[in-house]
Amino acid sequence: MKIAIVGAGIIGVTTAYELARDGHEVTVFEQRNAAAEDASFAAAGLLAPVLPTPWSLPGMAPAPRLMGAQSSVRLAQGFGRADVAWLWHWKRLARRGPGPATALERLAQYSLERTLEIAAEHELDFEGTPGRLLLLRNEQDRAPLQPLLQCLRDAGVAVQEIDAAAAQKMEPGLCPETPLAGAIALPGAASGNCRLFAQLLRQGTQAGGVHFAFGTRVQRLSASPMGVVLQGDPATHRFDAVVLCAGMASAALLPAIGLPLPLTAVYGYSISAPLREDTHAPQASVVDVQQQISITRLGLRVRVAGGAELGSADAEHHAPTLARLYRTLNDWFPGGAQLSTGVQAWRGARTMLPDGAPMIGASGIPGLWLNTGHGSGGFALASGSARVIADLVAQRSPAVELSGLGMRRF
Repeated sequence: MKIAIVGAGIIGVTTAYELARDGHEVTVFEQRNAAAEDASFAAAGLLAPVLPTPWSLPGMAPAPRLMGAQSSVRLAQGFGRADVAWLWHWKRLARRGPGPATALERLAQYSLERTLEIAAEHELDFEGTPGRLLLLRNEQDRAPLQPLLQCLRDAGVAVQEIDAAAAQKMEPGLCPETPLAGAIALPGAASGNCRLFAQLLRQGTQAGGVHFAFGTRVQRLSASPMGVVLQGDPATHRFDAVVLCAGMASAALLPAIGLPLPLTAVYGYSISAPLREDTHAPQASVVDVQQQISITRLGLRVRVAGGAELGSADAEHHAPTLARLYRTLNDWFPGGAQLSTGVQAWRGARTMLPDGAPMIGASGIPGLWLNTGHGSGGFALASGSARVIADLVAQRSPAVELSGLGMRRF
């Protein structure tokens, strides 16, 4: 089949890889001039398990706070009525519970296996590291985690509740002066450099015959005939199938063909700094449960990620959020990163639906497939979602259950 993919982030690149592997003729349209330039650029880098990732699913953490200094999400410059409506919808769903949590975690585990298989087969060094700790600053942090931990166990994830001494042995760089009541060890977890993986995979797929049309914006989708219309070119470029992997561009393209979805951009922050002292830095990844901030080792760098904002893409960086990232890094790994030079501060969009789960599968329009809305779990879910789409296009049953991840829920 001749297939178009809209978007060359981590979702689009992995989808191109899987479809090309199945023998399809694949063209990827990307409005940026390179792969992984938007949400995938400086993401936290957390692979499975996905549920402990900050801002994964509503209901997987204490009830979200929308107001005050301790609010879960900040309303930034440029937010509008649609953002506020989405936020209240998200809060209502959070009160109902974790939604398709088990299905999402099983997809993440499947995706991790596929990511590691691809990396091994093609010898892709994407700065991957195994293991993760969820750090508990006090005993009050433990109780709200229990539903999450049960969902992980239900999905077959190894979970170990350990004391502070055991956590210190697993991550020797943890500052002994920072209060630590204990930790949750996830030995089967993994992390890595999302952008690097996407770029390496793009290079391989392009060499294998996938065509990447960079600097090319899809202006609209066509259902009859199936295809895409490009900016500056009124003709419809025909394809046997189109897979929409375009992040927030999906929200603009879908309403015109009668498929409005409540997608919005929840902006997060990251700080990437050069490694200063190996023994004072994380060896893998940790998540500060109370602060909802992750700290990850990526080769010779350390990345700290967190925060959640609704607003415009060009809003200024929020200094207090960045300060919280620096403060959390210093709490746990003082001296581990070089913060005087070479630091990259980044703000990027996580395209999310109100229930936190992605939209994967048939759109209801013949030939149009959806693989979008992965939120903070983009890297964790990318390879699995891509393989699922390839199987569905080939009319094969996917190897993982997709209950609660299709169009029928909206």
